Amino acid sequence: MIRPGHGCMFNPLERSEPASAEPYVANGVTISLAPPMSRYSLRARQAGPIETLLGAKVPEKIGNVMGGIACLGPDEWLMRATADAVANATVAEPSGQFVAVTDVSDRSICLIVKGPRAAETITAGCPLDLDHFATGRATRTVFETVEIILIRVADNEFHIEVWRSFADWLWLALINAAQDG
Repeated sequence: MIRPGHGCMFNPLERSEPASAEPYVANGVTISLAPPMSRYSLRARQAGPIETLLGAKVPEKIGNVMGGIACLGPDEWLMRATADAVANATVAEPSGQFVAVTDVSDRSICLIVKGPRAAETITAGCPLDLDHFATGRATRTVFETVEIILIRVADNEFHIEVWRSFADWLWLALINAAQDG
């Protein structure tokens, strides 16, 4: 067994955010890093077992968001919450029903794009028609070639979930799109 201080180098894993802590603000758009949050991928054949597990209603229609939970597919939900909310949650046992819960908190970060030019900035690299993408909707899509989960939380505010490995590139691509406008 190798112990720290006994002939080896020991460096604990340190995580730094792949996007600037300082928001980008210019030309009618603000791009910022969301505060840290917990994220869980929830999988089940139907919404019922997840509702039993969480003790709360979840959206059943693909693309809908309810209480921080987005329905991304017929058997897939993404739950986003503050770390405190998750720590204080009461979880029930879904008797005889299979539910897969995977903590994906460290896989992704969230970039917030808001302001009167938020939709225009995102449209520069995203094929969705954001004029018809209602508030309270979520979907998997791409920004240029990077897979993202896009959530419209208000008329002029979007949350973009992106894997950490692509976050630095997406941050710069969004800033470039905002500057071109």
